[in-house]
Amino acid sequence: MGGIKVFTDQQRQALDRLLAEQGFIPEIQVAERMAGDGSDRQFYRLAVGDLSLLAILPGAGQPQGMAEARGAQAIGNHFFAHGVPVPRIYGFAEECGLILCEDLGDTKLHDLVLRYGTQAPEVDKYYRQALAALAHLQTETRQGFQPDWCWDTPRYDRELMLTRESGYFRKGLCEDFLGMNNLPQGLDREFVFLAERAMQEPADFILHRDFQSRNLMVCDGKIRIIDFQGARLGPLGYDVGSLLIDPYVGLSPDRQQALLGCYLDALASHIPLDRGRFIEGYYYMALQRNLQILGAFAFLSKNRGKHFFRQFINPATRTLVEHLAAPQGRDFPCLRAVVEQVITLAALTR
Repeated sequence: MGGIKVFTDQQRQALDRLLAEQGFIPEIQVAERMAGDGSDRQFYRLAVGDLSLLAILPGAGQPQGMAEARGAQAIGNHFFAHGVPVPRIYGFAEECGLILCEDLGDTKLHDLVLRYGTQAPEVDKYYRQALAALAHLQTETRQGFQPDWCWDTPRYDRELMLTRESGYFRKGLCEDFLGMNNLPQGLDREFVFLAERAMQEPADFILHRDFQSRNLMVCDGKIRIIDFQGARLGPLGYDVGSLLIDPYVGLSPDRQQALLGCYLDALASHIPLDRGRFIEGYYYMALQRNLQILGAFAFLSKNRGKHFFRQFINPATRTLVEHLAAPQGRDFPCLRAVVEQVITLAALTR
């Protein structure tokens, strides 16, 4: 390995075996550690002859790391076989959880938004590609998808919404990050109402669960989807909501509506679609996602020391304010009151 000592002996042996199985030169000139946003997994870019490959390892000390790795390779291979633009997986070492896969480069959709702006034709093209790929993923990979691959939970359901989304917002953002200890008693009732309304949406589709601009790579002029290891069964509206209310980007309401129309056009080419029914339910799926984003960003900032995420708490809160200003927001008076407090307190923590 060119004198590079970044892998254990077991990992090195596994990597050499995977390279040999693919007919690659088993000599790595460079192994560069890469950042992984909110993930605890370890990412290494490998220079192997004229090729650049990616090695992904479970996070050190993560009890679910091996299960996550097994899920990632099974789901990734399934998606790739069904024409979803995910990276090709060249091999998997069961003994240490190492995944060897295609290197898609460094350019994220988020990078292009920062460079050109949300209205640029270069950016619009990739959003449309992403939405078409999402519709394909959600509908055409259902056949043969095994819930056993889902290392976290096999389905997006009421319990997950209450504990890992609205509950995450309450504990991660309100209580732990902002110190809000006197939350309205009716807040939990509103969260139950929200989850039960969201559960009315058809949920026999494939859910990515983190479909946003930093998990969409641009490689050779094409959108490629990463960070799919959390896929599970769920409703359609959640993933498109993730992309459209993405706080990394801040799409205007008009832009969101235009892109939602593009998504629905793409979706209608795969399944019979009642657009009115979808749009009614979409409000609640996007609201669930908004709460999850805020809980996650607060937790990652405070508990994991990943301060990159702190800057996006205020934009995500403003999106939540706009969302709750819609007529459906009248059903959430306690949440609206809490969000007003969040705005004030979050501004003080910058």
